[in-house]
Amino acid sequence: MFKNTKSDYLSWLVIIGIVILLLEILFFNRGLIFSLFIAGGMMYLGRRKAGKKLGKVLFIMGIIFFILSIINMMTFKFLLLAILLHFFIQFINSKKHARKIVPDIGPAEPAQSEETLISSEPLFSNILVGQQKTPQGVYEWDDVNIQTGIGDTVIDLSYTMLPKGEAVIFIRNIIGNIHILVPYEMEVSIHHSGVVGSARVFGNGRDKIFNQVFRLKTSGYETAETKVKIVTSLVVGNLEVSRI
Repeated sequence: MFKNTKSDYLSWLVIIGIVILLLEILFFNRGLIFSLFIAGGMMYLGRRKAGKKLGKVLFIMGIIFFILSIINMMTFKFLLLAILLHFFIQFINSKKHARKIVPDIGPAEPAQSEETLISSEPLFSNILVGQQKTPQGVYEWDDVNIQTGIGDTVIDLSYTMLPKGEAVIFIRNIIGNIHILVPYEMEVSIHHSGVVGSARVFGNGRDKIFNQVFRLKTSGYETAETKVKIVTSLVVGNLEVSRI
């Protein structure tokens, strides 16, 4: 449980770092790209003139200019703060969960056999940049639980056979679009959280979403033997759930 919490904690740090970087580039520090471009150009020219005194000077100045640009970034300061916070949390947890050595006086219990675990390949994986979609042909269903950075996710349920019970689709995305295609006879529950974007569910649209959360479900969802629960969150992007 602690490992899962730690993994989620680190994942959210990465996501927040990407959001801060995008906000910094788009709104607060538009000259950052120009500064990095100049630094890269100086290093490139320095490498082209390798062996010459001017080339060495350009390359060293480019490195210095690049480092100064990174240090002055708000994202860099956030990462430093996150690292310090991470070590502080580890220190606090080590104090809470200090190891205690207790002598074993009682009779030794028979060793319990390890439980057999079956591993399977998920349909999707966590990515920072890129598009993911289900296969064009028939595929075996597996519940979806992913978080992505920048990109689109497309899930077509018409090419798979859902098991009885509740199938789950859980997607957290920073920037991009989510499109889920559902067969006509399938009952669906949707729980969506969006900061900026739009949502369209079976033709019913919310063209403008600003920091909103909403829940929808089909009328026969509660009593259906086979159904799909969709939970999505987007910082910037559009959700579309349509019949096929």
